[in-house]
Amino acid sequence: MQTGSSVWGLILAAGDGKRLESLTTPRGGAAIPKQYCSLRAGPSLLHDALQRVLAVATPQRTCVVVAAKHRCWWTPQLERLPAANIIVQPENRGTALGVLLPLLHLRERDPGAHLVILPADHHVRMESHLARSLRTALERLTAKPEQTLLLGVTPEGADPDLGYILPEAARSAELALPVQQFVEKPPVKWAGELIERGALWNTFIIAASIPGLMQFFERRIPAIVAQMHAAVRRDAATAGAARAVAALYARLPTMDFSRDILPGQEASIRVVRVPACGWSDLGTPERVARTLTCPAGDEATSSSRRHAVAGERSHLSLAEQHARHAAEAARVDHSARQG
Repeated sequence: MQTGSSVWGLILAAGDGKRLESLTTPRGGAAIPKQYCSLRAGPSLLHDALQRVLAVATPQRTCVVVAAKHRCWWTPQLERLPAANIIVQPENRGTALGVLLPLLHLRERDPGAHLVILPADHHVRMESHLARSLRTALERLTAKPEQTLLLGVTPEGADPDLGYILPEAARSAELALPVQQFVEKPPVKWAGELIERGALWNTFIIAASIPGLMQFFERRIPAIVAQMHAAVRRDAATAGAARAVAALYARLPTMDFSRDILPGQEASIRVVRVPACGWSDLGTPERVARTLTCPAGDEATSSSRRHAVAGERSHLSLAEQHARHAAEAARVDHSARQG
């Protein structure tokens, strides 16, 4: 298996977290993107994502994609990461371009590398389960570098706000299954039917080689790939001022990786099944509330803390915000009954 110095980790941390703003807005302040918050009191979700990467990559080969407008939040949390490994998006143009920009940067530095891509704003109750699946995916990638592997979590319910990966029928001893279909946010009844057929939650955790993943973009959006490659090269020649990338972003459309890049390319994709592990994208206040009712699990181990590459302090606790909102709602309800 490729480990440590031969694998890059890429954390996607440029999202705005609009659906969770009711919880991520402190009293009298502006909304804080959820990746810079903690679920409970403690380190941020971004910090936790960096710990996941450190299961397979070194800090020197760990990159984070951030948004320029979030600088006040990510600067203190990434102060221990090499400056060259922080890739700043001038604007949020969706997950497709959020992957493509750092992918082009990494291709300049290590063109044949393998990488693991993870979102920065998810929660995993049993981190050890996910870590084993990440290693399984990298083992498969070493044997089949032309494949792109997605990690799919065994569902713990029919959630209509999540994406699903439907694998083809399982084969004996197969670690990575061919993909039959991607389904984005199906109605509850359809989600239940998909689960009965073996569908998995799409975590948006990816293991791939840089050349293999680049092919997905070159098949779908070749003109944008060429334009962004040229912009990255121009900025690199001018000491990284990023003016060319900023000018390009201003005229690019918003594109989603799962909806706009993956469909139709299933033949090159395999899915690695992750056991139920308490995974959540914390995408809505309701999902946060459900997650808070579960025990903490093994996500905060002392050994991982000793190897942190991000600052320990988060900007806001989602648990504390949830408790405050619940208390305020109870007071309003009580006042209404009294009136």
